[in-house]
Amino acid sequence: MAEYGVGIGWRPEIAGFVESLPGLRFAEVVAESVHAHDELPTGLQALLDRGATVIPHGVRLSLGSTEPVDPARVDHFAAVAARLNAPLVSEHIAFVRAGGVEAGHLLPLPRTREAVDAVVANVRRVQAALPVPIALEPIAALFDWPDDELTEAQFLTEILDRSGARLLLDVANVYANARNRGADPEALLDDLPLDRIAYVHVAGGAEHQGLYHDTHTDAVPQPVLDLVAALCARHVPPALMLERDGDYPPAPALAADLDAIAKASGYPPIT
Repeated sequence: MAEYGVGIGWRPEIAGFVESLPGLRFAEVVAESVHAHDELPTGLQALLDRGATVIPHGVRLSLGSTEPVDPARVDHFAAVAARLNAPLVSEHIAFVRAGGVEAGHLLPLPRTREAVDAVVANVRRVQAALPVPIALEPIAALFDWPDDELTEAQFLTEILDRSGARLLLDVANVYANARNRGADPEALLDDLPLDRIAYVHVAGGAEHQGLYHDTHTDAVPQPVLDLVAALCARHVPPALMLERDGDYPPAPALAADLDAIAKASGYPPIT
């Protein structure tokens, strides 16, 4: 990835706001929401026309499933990447289906060597069909499977090393997992290969019944912004982007989140 600074996730509900950002050079779109061969939504096409980079972000490949990824889903993913002329794509280290049953949610994997094998095999299958590299995102998880064989950092690093993939680091996920586990979020930053980061997600969340949920519908809290600053003090990623997936606030509130990410990271504001 080139150095793009601060970006945002493109969603139809905020397309006008995204298009109006004067300094925007980087955005992300959910891959499954894009028709690979039909016309793109007007707002998304406008970003491409002005030279912005748009990354397709998958949510349904189920890279952590023990069965092979669905070839039709992989073909669509690759076609969307080509349609957007994207320099890379991204997906989650998670599973969303097993035995033909759809969970409708990103589910965590046991941190075992068998799970590493499954992810690496599926990533390689996807990479074989892709015209560009892939970055993998560790998810926010409300529970851990018992009998883990690897630490989180060991698990992620082994997947990256064996697959050759890049890392999509979501600092909001890092914060959520550490808070729910009673751990130090910066400790994970010290153990991850930060030089493998392709780009970074930043999002808001909220506590409910004693657990912190990565909601994407709340403003980015100060502890997550502090973690952005801690990350950038160690290694400045090529791009960071705001994720917002519902309960969209007025434009000034979205701009305030973007400005806060820019300030925490040291990148210039795009608003």
